[in-house]
Amino acid sequence: MGNNFTIDMEENFKKNQEFINEMNNIKIERQLQMRNQMRERQVALELARQRELFYWLGAFYFTSVIGALSRYKRNSSILTPLVPLTFIFAYQADLAYGNKLHRILIEAEHIMQFEPHLLQLPLDVPTPASIDLKRIQNDENKRSHSHPPAF
Repeated sequence: MGNNFTIDMEENFKKNQEFINEMNNIKIERQLQMRNQMRERQVALELARQRELFYWLGAFYFTSVIGALSRYKRNSSILTPLVPLTFIFAYQADLAYGNKLHRILIEAEHIMQFEPHLLQLPLDVPTPASIDLKRIQNDENKRSHSHPPAF
C-alpha cells in the first residue's frame, strides 16, 4: 500500500514538473514576443520621426539653395539667410504645439502595416531553446576560460 502511494506521488510530481516547465516555456515565449513587438513599435516610431525630419530638412535645403542662387544673381537683402532658419523654428513649433506627433504615429503605423521588412531582426525572434543554448555555451566558455587559482 505504501509503495503504491509513493509511485503515485512520483507520477504526480513528474506531471507537475512537466506542466510547470511547459508553462514556463509559454511564459518565456510570450515575453519574447511582447518585447519583439515593443521593439518593432519603437523602431517604427524612430523611422517615422526620421522621415518627418527628412521632409523638413529637404525644405530647408531647397530654400537654402534658392537663397544662394538668388544671392549669386543679384544682391539680395540681409534677411535672405533667415528664411531657412524659419523652417527649423517652424519644425520645433510644430513638434511642441502642433500635431506633428500625431503625424509621426500615423507614419509609424503605416511602416508597421506596409513595411514590416524594415522591422525584422537579423536572425528572427529568439526562442527559449536558442536562449538556453546560448546560456549553456556561455557557461561552457566561462568554465573553459577560467584560470586556476594562483598560489
